[in-house]
Amino acid sequence: MGKDCGNHGDDGFKRSCRRLLAILLTLALIAGVIALIVYLVLRPTHPRFVLQDANLQHLDLTNTTSAPLLSTVTQVTIASRNPNARVGVHYDRLDFYASYKYQQVTLASRLPAPIYQGHGDVDVWSPVLAGPNVPFAPFLADAMRKDLANGYIMMEVRIDGRVRWKVGSWTSGHYHIFVTCPAYFISSGANRVVGAHGLRFQTPTYCRVEV
Repeated sequence: MGKDCGNHGDDGFKRSCRRLLAILLTLALIAGVIALIVYLVLRPTHPRFVLQDANLQHLDLTNTTSAPLLSTVTQVTIASRNPNARVGVHYDRLDFYASYKYQQVTLASRLPAPIYQGHGDVDVWSPVLAGPNVPFAPFLADAMRKDLANGYIMMEVRIDGRVRWKVGSWTSGHYHIFVTCPAYFISSGANRVVGAHGLRFQTPTYCRVEV
């Protein structure tokens, strides 16, 4: 008899655990559905980025026996605005770098993270992008020399990062964010010498944002 009572007690305990687990799973599912509905209703808009300024401090293209080498230093100023009235943005990682015709020409400069951007908030960052002796494809080197001979150069400032959306007390999972900002430099006048003062940033530009 004692053995049977023990078995009945174990069965009751297991049934209670299963009911509790089912209740917890149901509550978690309901919370997830509510969060998804809130997210879909609010429809967060991508953050907006503007390249406000860029200072081409150094640009040197040299030939070697193997491949051309490009050394460049550029300080950029980029403003980011969260246009959402009810959705905050967590930037968990933001890597800035410069490229020329889709080739990365500087090392990635990472901002201290995390960064939280509240409703309507604006942040301004001014990282220095440096690329010492970057191997450069010969056809790209030829294209750059032609651009410089004509008194201009078009580069791109790119941002590669990870973001999360915040709605009330709920925070989404991670999303990849990729930003591309055209940087157009032109000759500062009759002097077309490449260097710290040879080319100047022409005008602020809006950036393309993909999430």
